[in-house]
Amino acid sequence: MSMIFEYLIAGFLIMSGVFGFVGSFGLLKLNDPMSRLHAPTKATTLGVGGVLLASMVHGLTVEGSVSLHELMITLFLFLTAPVTALFIAKVHLHRHETKDSLPTPADDSSWATHTVIEPQPQQD
Repeated sequence: MSMIFEYLIAGFLIMSGVFGFVGSFGLLKLNDPMSRLHAPTKATTLGVGGVLLASMVHGLTVEGSVSLHELMITLFLFLTAPVTALFIAKVHLHRHETKDSLPTPADDSSWATHTVIEPQPQQD
């Protein structure tokens, strides 16, 4: 195996270890649930993605074959983690926030799901 591929695999593994550590540390140290949500969904997703990229490069260079299992796992992970985070955030908003506790929306009036948009009278 070429030295470049060994450095590439090592770089992916180091990157994934750093992201996994930062995500786990953030999960423990962040204060509220909405802040804690970002740690596992962003950082650890990139950590697992780095391990899967290292596995794909290793399989291609050492074994000489391309395995689509790692690619499918990576795509599944990158598609489902943001959707899961969105659902968890929506549940938190609907269970713990009231209309009065939310900040006032901007002029576009489509900021939050709890605001009621009053129809504007027609100007003639």
